[in-house]
Amino acid sequence: MPGQVRPVTDERDSLLAFLAQQRLVLRIAAYGLTEEQVRFTPTASALSVGGLIKHCIAAERSWLEMVLHPTGSAPDPSAIHNRAEEYLDNFRLRPDETLEDLLADFDAVAMETEEMARSSDLDRPVPVPKGVPWFPDDLDAWSVRWVLMHLIAEHARHAGHADIIRESIDGATAFPLMAAVENWPATPWIQPWSPSEATATPG
Repeated sequence: MPGQVRPVTDERDSLLAFLAQQRLVLRIAAYGLTEEQVRFTPTASALSVGGLIKHCIAAERSWLEMVLHPTGSAPDPSAIHNRAEEYLDNFRLRPDETLEDLLADFDAVAMETEEMARSSDLDRPVPVPKGVPWFPDDLDAWSVRWVLMHLIAEHARHAGHADIIRESIDGATAFPLMAAVENWPATPWIQPWSPSEATATPG
């Protein structure tokens, strides 16, 4: 896939193509990183490139669950602490998690989302879970279309975070990384990234 989203044929294809593009640019932020570097948190936040990818996988699966197994029920108050810990864990790579495994899981959830989107009515209602502070209380349901749009926005937001973190790690920026991944020819205005051009990583 080039630097722009491919031509699309209809609304459903557009939603999936733009979502795929945001997943791609998030993956590209991890290109060439070591297992240590993918865990670095070089900015004022506690975010890492690997942690952002892990979070996006978890978020996409959570929304898929809402579409495929809707309940709309309120969360169990006794489980709030566990859910908070699980949420924070979604931004951290455990010692046994590798970038290769993470990217394979990213591919797997992408396939699950595509299968759902191609087999679902985009207007089908998806109940809004009640009792969640960041979900509206005055809305009974979203649509499958809305969920896909939300996933595009979610991944785009975190792809931008990942770009900043990656540049803070070794100086690599989005388009030279994309040029390296996709084997673009070198030009006077853009040189594909190579490991030899990387700056010193934070210790």
